[in-house]
Amino acid sequence: MAKRVRDAVLDSPTARAKLKQQTKPYFRSIDRGLHLGYRKGKTGGTWVARRYLGDERYAVEALGRADDRQAANGTTILTFQQAQDRARGRVKEVEEAERIAALGPTITVRNAITAYIEACEVREAKNRSGLALRRHTRSRLTKHVLRGDLAEKALQALTVDDLQTWRAAAATTMADGGVRRVTNDFRAALNASVRRHAAQLPATISTTIRNGLAAQAASAPVAREAQILPDADVRRLVAAAAEADADGDWDGDLHRLVVVLAATGLRFSQVTRMTVADVQVEQNRLMVPVSRKGTGTRHTSHIGVRVAPDVITALRPALVGRRGQEPLLMRPRWQKVTVRDHRKVGRVRWGEASEMLRPWAEVLKKAGVSSNLVPYALRHSSIVRGLRANLPVRLVAALHDTSTAMIEAHYSAYIVTALDELAALAAVSLVTPVPAQLRSVG
Repeated sequence: MAKRVRDAVLDSPTARAKLKQQTKPYFRSIDRGLHLGYRKGKTGGTWVARRYLGDERYAVEALGRADDRQAANGTTILTFQQAQDRARGRVKEVEEAERIAALGPTITVRNAITAYIEACEVREAKNRSGLALRRHTRSRLTKHVLRGDLAEKALQALTVDDLQTWRAAAATTMADGGVRRVTNDFRAALNASVRRHAAQLPATISTTIRNGLAAQAASAPVAREAQILPDADVRRLVAAAAEADADGDWDGDLHRLVVVLAATGLRFSQVTRMTVADVQVEQNRLMVPVSRKGTGTRHTSHIGVRVAPDVITALRPALVGRRGQEPLLMRPRWQKVTVRDHRKVGRVRWGEASEMLRPWAEVLKKAGVSSNLVPYALRHSSIVRGLRANLPVRLVAALHDTSTAMIEAHYSAYIVTALDELAALAAVSLVTPVPAQLRSVG
């Protein structure tokens, strides 16, 4: 820390009151090439900083009012010592800005997001093996960030207030889930740029991003009660899927998809990447590829899920005569002939979860269950089934490719119920009833 300079002429309101009013400030050297000045006016004085630029040139900048008539508050009204600190702080800010400018062009929020979108789409193209890109990240960030004024802000000048203001505005136009998704994308884009251009950004930028995009309320979402089904309703949905499959000429593809989703409780994006070789018939096991969510290194490529023999039986038609590396779950590809007539022209892999929406509505209708049920209800139900069976939370999380923290946040009510049933087994009767007194009848 720089040594504070003392000056009998400037360091107290009493001393400064004796100075004559003048246009030119009273300057005092406080560091090499840096002077602190006091400009006295009719109603009090102000502090200014003078920096030497070389070639007999100086830059003068106002710092704030002096504490001549009001007590200092450290921001707008400063003591002599506080003014010194402010002047030195401004020198550091200017030097840092000059250092960053010398490293290359200014990086804006738009630059960070554009680079992130391009990287995401390169990765997505590799993962989807020729399927059309979904471009969800591009759509979200373009709509909610790139079209606003914040996109043109320099990353080095970004503040916590900038980001909190953006998040508060987003919350007025989107549901909580939408805000979380776009905020996660936005945070990832900024952090990726920080890692790439660390030398050009202030050391505090990561803290700014973390605090600025933090959720204002720590209310964890919970699984919707209506989407958690008893086993009987899950069986009803699977049977209805077989019926809808036959009526819609799906050749068993729709039924097999619903069977795998119900049996594993894993995500659509995971089960549709399974291959024929991922079905281990002898072990009654399905090997489901791990999720591509998150940025950490995964120590395994598949999750082994034991299933009932009837699940393997339902999948057998998709195994016969096919090579191990071929996709397990396929669907018919229809070509439009007329407005009401479509013709099957082959089979393709399932791509988007949205491809399931229309046949799923027919499944719900045939099952006679609520039309508000989503396919993700099969995952909710599978997780709760494991908890109710008193499986350890860690095992339930591993089988469903998620974390114990997520299980505890979304399904805490069911964890309590399961543990309560276990705790009841350890309950001991502590009050012994008093034996009844026997009386002689004779």
